[in-house]
Amino acid sequence: MFLPDKKDAIHKAWLYRTLSSIAEDNFLASVLYFKGGTYAAMRGWLDRFSIDLNFDFMGRKNQINKTKRHLEKIFDNLDLKIKDSSQKGIQYFLQYQTATKNQRNILKIDTFFPPLKKCNYETVRLIDIDKILNGQTKETMFANKLIALKDRFDQEKTIAGRDLYDIHHFFLRGFDYDQEIIENYAGKDIDKFISEIIKFIKTKVTQRTIDQDINFLLSPTKFQQIRKIIKPETIMFLKDEMGRTDKG
Repeated sequence: MFLPDKKDAIHKAWLYRTLSSIAEDNFLASVLYFKGGTYAAMRGWLDRFSIDLNFDFMGRKNQINKTKRHLEKIFDNLDLKIKDSSQKGIQYFLQYQTATKNQRNILKIDTFFPPLKKCNYETVRLIDIDKILNGQTKETMFANKLIALKDRFDQEKTIAGRDLYDIHHFFLRGFDYDQEIIENYAGKDIDKFISEIIKFIKTKVTQRTIDQDINFLLSPTKFQQIRKIIKPETIMFLKDEMGRTDKG
């Protein structure tokens, strides 16, 4: 995983330490399927820093409390302090010790339940931690990112510039997305969905939103090179997608 600042190595160590413990717990490994920016970076699909651990929860609703107990045992063993957590779902904000007060010291673990229908997963060995976990396929992740950009605003009234960055990066890499996931979730054909995403980017995603969210995830040089072209190029890529009927 790329580190924009050497101090971020401490956060990366805690991400990997926590993730390794999750992978070593047979129950957690069976119900938590890895996804998100950290996962994409560990798979070599993304070139930015990521600070959270995100999972699709594949267990049953009556297994949520058991999942929490297993996770909280890990947190206790690692001496991670729970600063906040969700009473309903599986979400934690964890604090770890740092040498100075100004350093990043909060690690977020978040799960999505129920996961989007039609998502596909694969069992992979994560070389960085030498552990095996289930995680989203590349095509599933790209589809989820396309959905998340606008859906995050619809559900929470927030916009994540990193969503736009990741979509732009995936297009640059020539990745495919799973059209079936998008159409099933959106309830409309892909061209209509893409048209709405383009309109959303044009009207809602500002340069300030992009800058504030990705400036600490990239090196200063990369940030300056990319910050002003992410929006127009993503719109260009999306327009190119419209009208294509053969999505494989």
